[in-house]
Amino acid sequence: MTTRPRQIISIGGGGFYRDADNLELEKYIIRLAGDESPRVAFVPTASGEPDHYLSSFYSAFLKLGCRPSVLTFFKRTPEVRSFLLNQDVIYVGGGNTKSLLAVWRDWGVTEILREAWESGIVLTGVSAGAICWFEQGLTDSFSDGLRPLDCLGFLPGSCCPHYDGEAQRRPSYHRLLASGEISAGIAIEDWTGVHFKGSEIYRVVTSKRGARAYSMRAVHGSVQEVPLPAEFLDAVTAQNS
Repeated sequence: MTTRPRQIISIGGGGFYRDADNLELEKYIIRLAGDESPRVAFVPTASGEPDHYLSSFYSAFLKLGCRPSVLTFFKRTPEVRSFLLNQDVIYVGGGNTKSLLAVWRDWGVTEILREAWESGIVLTGVSAGAICWFEQGLTDSFSDGLRPLDCLGFLPGSCCPHYDGEAQRRPSYHRLLASGEISAGIAIEDWTGVHFKGSEIYRVVTSKRGARAYSMRAVHGSVQEVPLPAEFLDAVTAQNS
């Protein structure tokens, strides 16, 4: 019996909701499931489950030949454990990460997601769905500015999404790293995914030429920002991945 690896793909921003014609990151993710018609569950808790977000998800993943479904907490909720553990991919949407984590903890989702991850179900997500897997994330959940937030801790360190997409992300992350208020980690630009196997970075992929991710840490109060090699996803790389 082959053991499936633990895999998480954190996406800095973009994705099916931002551009329905650029689904290269989504294609990359579903190939990891190892099924011609993978079961993909969308978890849009952080955004409050708006209908337009759900519609975009179904449209994109049906187009890709998947069997999509949505886990809701603000309408009637299915039996969460059996629902999540019957998936090939679990995709977490963007929004308010602090509220996302509060809802998940009340429903016992954290332990179920860890079980899913350890069983080989692919975990992924964008923005809030990118940072939730780490020990800490840089979040805009609060109205008074970007703050560190303690997250699930499946992956070590911290994560900052939208690194090139929102003007305050980079200076805020640098300031918090330099002051020691947030731990070392990774910064991810929009349209870029960081693929972890276990707790180690396996690959960085992007569907936008020139986009990338960075390894971030502070040394004696000075922030080191080291670009990570990134592979552009197109029809050629898709065939060879």
